[in-house]
Amino acid sequence: MKYDIFFAGVGGQGILTIGEVLADLAYYKDFPANFYPSKGMAQRGGFVKAQLRLGRENIGPNIPPHGADMVIAMEQSESLKAIPFIKPGGDFVLYGDIWSPTAVSLGKVPYPTLEQIAEQVKLAEARLVYVDPQRLPNYDGELVHPNLFLLGVIMGQTTLGSLISSVDVEHIIRSRFKRNTEANIFAYRAGLGMQQVVS
Repeated sequence: MKYDIFFAGVGGQGILTIGEVLADLAYYKDFPANFYPSKGMAQRGGFVKAQLRLGRENIGPNIPPHGADMVIAMEQSESLKAIPFIKPGGDFVLYGDIWSPTAVSLGKVPYPTLEQIAEQVKLAEARLVYVDPQRLPNYDGELVHPNLFLLGVIMGQTTLGSLISSVDVEHIIRSRFKRNTEANIFAYRAGLGMQQVVS
């Protein structure tokens, strides 16, 4: 299996954790994996990207344009930067969080609408899996971590879920996160069981 994933988001969302969990799973299953995070200004809420390349021992860090089997984006405006990387027929997963850039806050540029993003994904001939942040569930009175919830959605509604075991993903979550384990598993399972969100 050869499978490339491009990640896009902003610092503080935990999007890199999704890539780390999937990379750990590959190592656990003795499967070649190369994970290349690029944090940039992450600590200030700046653009964060990463690339995970599965199934090849020696491969460079750069997924070519139209080469990603999946894009995982956790912020609407930043997701536009990832659209050039998705291949026709790929899964474009968008968690619709909104972090307005300074230019938007100052009224210099408009914030992209979901409809505009969906149109761009359609033009790329990819499949949009949209997750509304309002659907994020509570555990013990607090919202769960959106990244693990989104990982559950990914495993339940994209091609990746047919290639790797959701049980193995859960094993990695348990072994990686020793604190708040039950809350994290709840978040993952809630995403895994969420009803169809493909558009």
